[in-house]
Amino acid sequence: MPAPKLPDHPAYQQNMAVFTAADHPLRARHVCEAMDLPVAPNNINNVRLKLKRLAGRGILAETEPGLFTQPRP
Repeated sequence: MPAPKLPDHPAYQQNMAVFTAADHPLRARHVCEAMDLPVAPNNINNVRLKLKRLAGRGILAETEPGLFTQPRP
């Protein structure tokens, strides 16, 4: 089965860089903080939507509502 393809937008690359460096599951708020984005509702919601898209493609896993991590092989 081929690996899921990451969307071409740079924001997805930044999100994945945060997860590559993380050693535990993250919430959208923590991803915003790691990317030095202002922790504002609009930014958190935008990041959450991107994380949910990545989870829907199988690139990330949502272990519980709002908590994301890279899937374990």
